[in-house]
Amino acid sequence: MSALLALFKGDTSAESVVPRTGFTAILTIACAAAMAFLAVFVLALALSAGRQAADWEASLADTATVRISAPAEMADVQADTVETILSQTPGIGATRRLTDDEQALLLQPWFGSDLPVESLRLPILIDVTLTEGGPDVIGLRQRLSAEAPGAVYDDHGRWRAPMVDAARGLRTLSLIALILIATVTGVTVALAASAAISANGQVIDVLRLVGAEDRYISRAFTRRFTLRTLAGAAVGVVFGLIAVALIPTVAGGGLASAVGFRGAEWIWPALVPFVAAVLAFAATRAAAARRLNEAG
Repeated sequence: MSALLALFKGDTSAESVVPRTGFTAILTIACAAAMAFLAVFVLALALSAGRQAADWEASLADTATVRISAPAEMADVQADTVETILSQTPGIGATRRLTDDEQALLLQPWFGSDLPVESLRLPILIDVTLTEGGPDVIGLRQRLSAEAPGAVYDDHGRWRAPMVDAARGLRTLSLIALILIATVTGVTVALAASAAISANGQVIDVLRLVGAEDRYISRAFTRRFTLRTLAGAAVGVVFGLIAVALIPTVAGGGLASAVGFRGAEWIWPALVPFVAAVLAFAATRAAAARRLNEAG
């Protein structure tokens, strides 16, 4: 840590060893900016996927639905019976029978707004709110089967689990992508530092002749490439945040509408330039030590 902090103090005499311009400088800054830009997007996707998975799991874990498919003359009778059964069942909080208009809204994403609901025989849907622990599902289904044969209790488990698993899988892939971005950044900076050291071989030989230690020479390259990476990454983060803010909101919610940062999550993109600088510090220091040892 002390070596990293010493970089910002600087050594103007040592900095003259490292060229201020050239392809290595452009490569380092451009790579850092591009990788930071991508890192902001991947961070936004990973955090949003994790947040959406938690929201889906929390919102669906406390709800259930009873679907009643029965002949028209028996539908209301069975619905009343189901509501009575639910009110007597421990673990059931509140129940509410959905109206035809509410069912039409549920079907709208698949069939559009022109669906002739009045001409269809839609099942009766009863929205159920669960209390802590929930009901005895097996016992409840058996009672519904006996007293209201057309009623089916659905705890949303069949489609809740795949949605949550998909969001969590997306978060895992995003974290893997972040690791790859960090690796590419470190390797690119190391290659640029090695190229700069090789291009300044004669200067390094002269410095050694006048008594300069390899540590002194290495520190010059390490500082310059670390600061270049920090600056490039900061620019990339700014453009990345602008791009994330410009992502259009998707109507109806879902993962696509949730991509972005909320609350304390904003600290993560702010840390990207400093993480990039630490990676550049470690990569440049290792590359400089190896090159100087090879040069003898």
